[in-house]
Amino acid sequence: MIKRILVVGGANGIGLSIAEELAQRDTTEKVYIVDKAPLADEYKHPRIEAFQFDLTQEDYSFFDRFSDINALMITAGFGKLALFKDVPESYIINSFNVNTIPVLRLIKKFYPQLESNDDFYCGVMVSIAGFMSSPFFAVYGATKAALKIFIESVNVELEKGGSINRILNVSPGSIKGTSFNAGKTDLSLTSSLANQIIGHLEAKDDLFIPMYDEVFKAVLERYHDDFRKEGAHSYDYKMESGRIVNNG
Repeated sequence: MIKRILVVGGANGIGLSIAEELAQRDTTEKVYIVDKAPLADEYKHPRIEAFQFDLTQEDYSFFDRFSDINALMITAGFGKLALFKDVPESYIINSFNVNTIPVLRLIKKFYPQLESNDDFYCGVMVSIAGFMSSPFFAVYGATKAALKIFIESVNVELEKGGSINRILNVSPGSIKGTSFNAGKTDLSLTSSLANQIIGHLEAKDDLFIPMYDEVFKAVLERYHDDFRKEGAHSYDYKMESGRIVNNG
C-alpha cells in the first residue's frame, strides 16, 4: 500500500489528481509534490507538501530529501499538436529534457528502492503516442517511445534480478480535464482515471492503457497490420478534430 509518495509534475493535471486522491486516504502519511509550477492554494492539504523544481536542472541532489518514500509517480511532460516542420529546434531539445531524460534520472536515483525486497510502487505517465506513429506529435511521440522501451527493458532487468517491484507504464490517449496542450485542470474529470492508475500502481502492473478494450486494442491492431495506413488515418483524424493550431 502506498504510504509516502513523490509525485513529480503534480501541481496540475493527472499528477495533481493522483496526489489529491491519495491525500484523501487515511492510510496515506505524506504526498510530496514536485513541479516547476507552484501548487495552487485551493489544492493544499495537510498531507501534501509541495516543492518547486525545474527538471531541466543538472543537479538532482534536491531529490535526496525524499528517501522516506515508498512510491514514485512521474507525470511531468508537455506536448503540442504541430507538424514537425513548424516546431523550432528549441522545442525538440526542451521536449526530451522534460519528457524523457528526467524519468531516466529519477528512476536511476530511486533504483535502490526498486531493487530492494521492500514494496516500492513506481509509475510513469507515458502516452499511447509512444506505441505508434502519431503525425502532428512526431517529437512528443519520440520522447514517449523512448520511455516505453526504457520501462520495458528495466522491468526485465528487475525481474531477472529477483526484484518484486516493477515500473508501471501508463499510456493513455487524450485526457480531458488536464492542463496538457494548454488545457485547464479539472479534477472532477480526472478523478476516476487517477484512481485507476493508483490501483494499477499498487498492483505492481507494468502496463495500463486506459480505454484499451474500447478504443486502443483496435487501433494498435490496425497499426500492427499496416503502420503506414494507420499513420495516414491518424493524420486525417487530427486534421478533422479541429485541434490543429499552427503555432510553431
